[in-house]
This record gives sequence, structure tokens and C-alpha cells, in this order.
Amino acid sequence: MPMPPLRSTRSLMEGFRRERLRTRGAEINVAIAGEGPPLLLLHGNPLTHVSWHKIAPTLAETFTVIAPDLRGYGDSSKPDGGADHAAYTFRAMGEDFFEIMDHFGFDRFGVAGHDRGARVGFRMALDRPDRIERLAALDIVPTWNVLSNVTLGWGLEAYHWFFMAQKAPFPEDLLSADPEYYIRYKLNKKNVGLEIFTPEAMAEYIRCTTREQIHAVCEDYRATVTLDFEMDKADHGKRRIGCPVLVLWGSNSHCGRHFRPLEAWGEWADDLRGIDIPTGHYPAEHRPDLVYPIFWEFFTGHEPDFGRIG
Repeated sequence: MPMPPLRSTRSLMEGFRRERLRTRGAEINVAIAGEGPPLLLLHGNPLTHVSWHKIAPTLAETFTVIAPDLRGYGDSSKPDGGADHAAYTFRAMGEDFFEIMDHFGFDRFGVAGHDRGARVGFRMALDRPDRIERLAALDIVPTWNVLSNVTLGWGLEAYHWFFMAQKAPFPEDLLSADPEYYIRYKLNKKNVGLEIFTPEAMAEYIRCTTREQIHAVCEDYRATVTLDFEMDKADHGKRRIGCPVLVLWGSNSHCGRHFRPLEAWGEWADDLRGIDIPTGHYPAEHRPDLVYPIFWEFFTGHEPDFGRIG
């Protein structure tokens, strides 16, 4: 089967229909299109499912693409995190997506995640290896490796991990004072410029940056530095990801500058491949021309051709 050429689209997530699905813990906004093998796309912070809009419509020519908003993000519900923030662990988010894939009749499926979404995919692959066929992670190393190797350089770039994890409502009050300023500052990593985001996508991210979402995202980070870290700590050296894993990271991202991603992922997965690409932290929006063909090759069962990257 030949790979469809990456095509430009006139609107965000062109050709996708929307559904709102209730899980045991949240109501999830889902975009779905296409036929063929199922592929779950999970976005990161501070984005929504539309962060995949440059590659998802073309992927849907080969796959059944399901692109949800994580609980707490976008148009999904923002449940109470609980006293220990357990409702925002990567495990809780992953359970949403197992239920959603059940709803669509998919027992086994591929997962591609960026940023927080990649951490959800990581936990899903560890917890339910019988259900994850392939995992692709954009611009992360696993949470245990991040929090066990904090450096000055990474801490300065990833300040929000610890700021947003502070006790409520301190970060919420500060960030909600000027949400548009916050979101533009947050997305302008290393001052590389906001032009990688289309005006339509930027408008969507600004629309969704409400106080309610800011609180939910803070709960996400509070869970990360407590419950998620402890889960990963307990699993490190004891459980491994059994499916094929693809790791892509930006050569000009905090991940590329401060970690050795393949070494970190090698502590968790044996069937591993990956490469850095000339982007910052948002590869699917910055260089869809590179991310799309590598995803297509990987999720159709081929070894990705990294020779096109240069």
C-alpha cells in the first residue's frame, strides 16, 4: 500500500466528526475520521486535539484516527482532582481512552502521543500491554527519568512543572490574570516564534485557556510529581513496554538539549527506534512533513526511513 502524500487542509481537523463520550471519570470530546487500523492521537499541554490538524486528515486516509481532548483540556470535562489529585494521573487519563476505544469496538490499537499525551501512552502501554500494538512518543523522556535527573538548564526551561504543581490556587490565580499572555508565552519555546502555529490553531488554544482548564492542568502536574512519579518509581526496572516503540524529539527542544532520549527510553523498552528532528517542542505543528511519513511507516508496520531527515 503506497503512502498517501501529506495534504494541506482548509480547516482544523478537516473531515473529522465530533462526539462527546462519557467514561467512568469524565466526559471526553473526541474527533474521529477514516477507516482502517485504529490509531489514537493524544495531545500535550497546553494544547488540544487540534494540535494534530496538520497530519491527522492524511493519516485518516489509512487509519481510523481517534483524536480526543485529554480530561481537563479543551472541550473535555474538568472533573475534581480529589485531595490527592488522583483524577489527573496518567493512569486515570489512560482509562478514559481504553473505554473510548472499547466504545468504537477496538480491542488493540496504536497510540501516538505528544508531551502529556505521550506520558499517558507510556502508562497505557505499561498497564495494558495486551491492548497497545505500537507506541510513538513525541518529545519526552519518561517521567521517572525526568524527575530523577533534574538539572539547572532543564529546570529553567521546564519551570512550569514545579510552578503548576504548587498548592491551589496560587498558580491558578497568577495564570488566570492574563490567559492569552500566558498561552502565547508558554508556546513560544526558546523564542523560536509562534508562526509554526496556524492562526486558527492559536485561536483555539487561547479559547480553551480558561481558569477551569488552568486549574485542571495544574492538577495534572500535581499528580505528576506525586502519584505518577511514585508509579513509575515502583515500575522502573521491574516492568517493560512490550510493543514496538518510536521516539521522536526536537533537536532544539528541552528534551533534545537536556536528555539522551534513546538511553532513557531504553530503560523501559527493548523494541525501540528513534531520532531527533530539526524542531522545537511541537514537531507535529512545526515539521508535519517529517512527522507524518515516519508515523505512517511505523504504524503500518514498516521500519521508519530516517534517511529523509537532514
